[in-house]
Amino acid sequence: MGFLHRVAGRTLRDKVRSLVTWEELGVEPLLLHVERSRGPREDPGHAGGIMSLGWPGNGLSTKGRYEEVNPHLLADILSVNTTVIRPPSPQCREIYLAAIIRHGTRYPTTKNVKKMLRFYDTVKKSAAAEDRGWLREIRHEWTMWYREDMDGRLVPKGIEDHRHLAVRLSKLFPKLISEEKLRAGLIKFISSSKHRCINSTLAFKRGLTENHLHKFFLLFFSTDMEFDHTVNDALMRFFDQCTKFVQDVSDNPTALSEVDEFNMGPEMERVQEKVADRLGVPYSHITDAFYLCAYEFAITNVNSPWCQLFDEVDAQVLEYANDLKQYWKRAYGYDINSKSSCILFHDVFSRLEKAAEENKHGSPVTEAVTIQIGHAETLLPLLTLLGFFKDTEPLKSENYASQTKRAFRTSHILPYAANLVLVLYDCGEGELRLQPLLNEKTVAFPGLSVQQSSMPLYADVRERYKELLQGCDFERECQLFKQPTEN
Repeated sequence: MGFLHRVAGRTLRDKVRSLVTWEELGVEPLLLHVERSRGPREDPGHAGGIMSLGWPGNGLSTKGRYEEVNPHLLADILSVNTTVIRPPSPQCREIYLAAIIRHGTRYPTTKNVKKMLRFYDTVKKSAAAEDRGWLREIRHEWTMWYREDMDGRLVPKGIEDHRHLAVRLSKLFPKLISEEKLRAGLIKFISSSKHRCINSTLAFKRGLTENHLHKFFLLFFSTDMEFDHTVNDALMRFFDQCTKFVQDVSDNPTALSEVDEFNMGPEMERVQEKVADRLGVPYSHITDAFYLCAYEFAITNVNSPWCQLFDEVDAQVLEYANDLKQYWKRAYGYDINSKSSCILFHDVFSRLEKAAEENKHGSPVTEAVTIQIGHAETLLPLLTLLGFFKDTEPLKSENYASQTKRAFRTSHILPYAANLVLVLYDCGEGELRLQPLLNEKTVAFPGLSVQQSSMPLYADVRERYKELLQGCDFERECQLFKQPTEN
């Protein structure tokens, strides 16, 4: 076999497969699971068999699919909206890109599997024997297939989430996420140590390399070129290492009192009563049923009979309950929630500044792209620190009715594979601009009075976050007892 068919003793196909395979990721086939999950099947009107539904597709909080945020992907998973890239001048050229990305679709954690098993057993043993189609389906046709050892691992859909995202970003920014820069080692990958994040990183890299195969991209790599990634929990799991956050919020049973009060309030009580009536058995742990509905839809693309337990009003209440939890545990509820991300904030801006300085002095940018893959708990505190999606009134247990138009909706902000992308542009004569994108959509930095195509001057962005850039010290913020500042 000639050179064009082999790379360092391996076929081109083997070279690609060596980057990541489902077997290497420990991912199980889902065909059997889908067959066990009875419900509406594939919608032939959409490519790839992904259904376009109202609820449960929308309103599943952090358990939602990326396609619900970008419905055009239902028709073409690789389509991109190039209108989001509108530099104010034709002279503008992108010089650096940073992406902070949540891992792809995953199995439930062991903790949630136990909750789902508890609910399933209750329904199986105690639910009314009425001849309701969906209830009969649960009792006699649907089989519990989730296992505790799945424990948050990536599913095949999660691999596709990141593989496809990589292709779309390379289509949006071909001058940065390019064959040349990949080959030169100018794209850096950083991951959390969790298997779902590492495997998402591998899938993302696979998407990049596959996207360039038509150019015989891999043929010219040296044998030791494996697109290494760095595991850095200090950056991607900062929340575990912030002592004040862990003690005051994460491990504090009273920190989520607003959530507890809402769960015992009239809105959730009505949902519990309706579910109990539909099942014919009292059941207070409504979130367990929500998990079964959400995971079935996210993982298998099936609107399972579990979702028939809820109507649209129930869905809105459950969505608010989930938003309330994220608000108080990871977002604006407590100051330390966002301040725990100071270390990631400074890392992002130091890379931006390094690229800006290199460009200013006419030097090649030594790190053109930084891909950082973590968790919802990584991305949400950073978005909060930057001031995104902050409502005038805080989310509380008693103001559900007045929060129907809230900006803080995790279903829209944090689906699987959610991503914040920051693109630095050189527009000539020393003018740098910074464009933020969230989930491949334009957003505006909060607090900036002058916006130009959602691409403000980089200097204005730095001025907007000056206090954070000069402070926001992770070690100091995360101390349980801060030392007094010296005069």
